[in-house]
Amino acid sequence: MKSNIVVLGSLNMDFVVSVAHLPAPGETVLGRDFQMIPGGKGANQACAAGKLGAGVVTTRMVGRVGYDVFADHLKASLAAAGVDVSAVHATRSQPTGVALIWVEQGGQNSIVVASGANHVFSAPEVNGYRSSFRGAALALFQLETPLDAVAAALALAREEGARTILDPAPAQALSPDLLAQVDILTPNESEACILLGRPVSRVTPEQAPALAADLLQLGPRAVIVKLGEQGCCYVDGRVALHSPAFRVTAKDTTAAGDTFNAALAVALAEQAPVEQALRFANAAAAVSVTRLGAQASIPSRAEVQAFLREN
Repeated sequence: MKSNIVVLGSLNMDFVVSVAHLPAPGETVLGRDFQMIPGGKGANQACAAGKLGAGVVTTRMVGRVGYDVFADHLKASLAAAGVDVSAVHATRSQPTGVALIWVEQGGQNSIVVASGANHVFSAPEVNGYRSSFRGAALALFQLETPLDAVAAALALAREEGARTILDPAPAQALSPDLLAQVDILTPNESEACILLGRPVSRVTPEQAPALAADLLQLGPRAVIVKLGEQGCCYVDGRVALHSPAFRVTAKDTTAAGDTFNAALAVALAEQAPVEQALRFANAAAAVSVTRLGAQASIPSRAEVQAFLREN
């Protein structure tokens, strides 16, 4: 099976609790509405690509889980979204990754991740997944798996002719060699500042093109700075575009960035122009923040199309 989109990254089981406000250090708060929801940035992107590309593109997930009940749930969730999970392999050395997530009333969250099996994915074994990337139009990556494995997989994906998209989260410094393998870099405001070694600050749509241009100097071929409720800014050295966000009432922003990246990949796999791809990605992310959870919040293709017709 040749996939149009391949996602290499993390698979976590998310334990989500709603709270009135995020706890300060040493503070205990009472939560409500506990849910156990399949997540992990890699799996979220694969699930979103599966849902949003249904009937148009195929999606394959590459990653690691443990031998436990959480692994079964995660793979079943992806399979239900139409994702090929044949390259999700189990290891006995670590349990499946988990994330502990607190979500406050305004939709902001605080997350602690225990990576587990995600962190035994090593660079030397990446070449064994070459067949999973063969025939892919786009390959999606994040930073919840070891950096050396991400770097090796980026290089492999490009060798196989795939266009690479990197979500640099969790934020950390990245080498020029790694960034040179990235076709589209998609940081949010804080991640963009960290990549540039600058203090984290809010970025306006007017400031975003210059910030993205500075990121271009690090090596990627294009940059999309995600600005939350202000939309996003695309720069590739020739074109600079601002795509405004849609106005919605946010309940949980947990998987908004993952949904954005997957929707972007689906649109690009369908040969959509960049401006149209950004609008589709913003719409998918907007629908996702109106719902609680990670994969549970990801809309279907039909839902996004209906949202775009109404907006």
